[in-house]
Amino acid sequence: MIGKESRQDDLAAWGIEHKPGVLDRIDEELDWRRFGKTLRKVFKDCKDGRPSYAPGMLFKVLLLQQWYGLSDPMAEEAIGDRLSFRRFLGLGLHDAIPDETTICRFRGAVAEKGLGDKLLRELNRQLDDKGLLVKHGTLVDASLIEAQTRPSRKDDSNPPKDADADWTVKNNKPTYGFKLHVGVDDGSGIIRKAEMTPASTHDSRVFDELLSGDERAVYADKAYDDTARRQRLKRQGILDGILKQGRRNRPLTDWERTWNRYLSAIRSPVERVFGTLKRSYGFRRARYVGLIRNRNHAYLLAMAFNMRKMARLLPAS
Repeated sequence: MIGKESRQDDLAAWGIEHKPGVLDRIDEELDWRRFGKTLRKVFKDCKDGRPSYAPGMLFKVLLLQQWYGLSDPMAEEAIGDRLSFRRFLGLGLHDAIPDETTICRFRGAVAEKGLGDKLLRELNRQLDDKGLLVKHGTLVDASLIEAQTRPSRKDDSNPPKDADADWTVKNNKPTYGFKLHVGVDDGSGIIRKAEMTPASTHDSRVFDELLSGDERAVYADKAYDDTARRQRLKRQGILDGILKQGRRNRPLTDWERTWNRYLSAIRSPVERVFGTLKRSYGFRRARYVGLIRNRNHAYLLAMAFNMRKMARLLPAS
């Protein structure tokens, strides 16, 4: 069996009064079956005859972990205790709940099969169907994320604790870890594209992967200033909103500095996205070891962020 469909008891049978909250809003607005089609790739036929949990329900567990900062053991305990979580997962009072090992293995399988990007694209298709994507422009930026483990000393003969992490220096401060790159929809603040790389990867190397192809403008800071890139945007008919960078023998003119201030005001909402991910979702530091798992975590965070954004943007029903 691919997955056992979960069951939700009638609220009247629970004997409690239920006031709808944000989880109910998110649950009602999205077509979870479309996520399930992608997630079925995680499962193989059970050889021992025991049914697994429905992939869509386990996907919801991963989202709950992002919203509430839950480890796998904490998620198992919270699902057992909180009626709002059971409602969101479609579990009745007497239904079995996934244990921490099941949650961990499912998340690992999603990461290994590279499904995070596909799930984010499916979510954004649904948000686009609801008219939430403005598509006026894309705000491109990157932010450093510290590695989960500390680096080995220079005189240490042992291999690094996280072979995928790397060093970089920003504002004269060395950082060992990764870099989160995002492409954010100008107007809605929805994350359309996300990528994770070692910290040493220059921002501009991921620029093209962060564009969706339907934007009319691109806004980015000075790190993306490149003549060939500007010419390519011009050929594609995309407004070039990349800040201009002064050179040693060519300082910025007064007009260019004024233009940069204007563009900075437009691209500033992307900083709020990073601020929310780091403050509210605890993404100042990587949660896992290795690029594959941390990239998957970045996709889960982007989806959790977008779903909460959806709940705020849609008019109350």
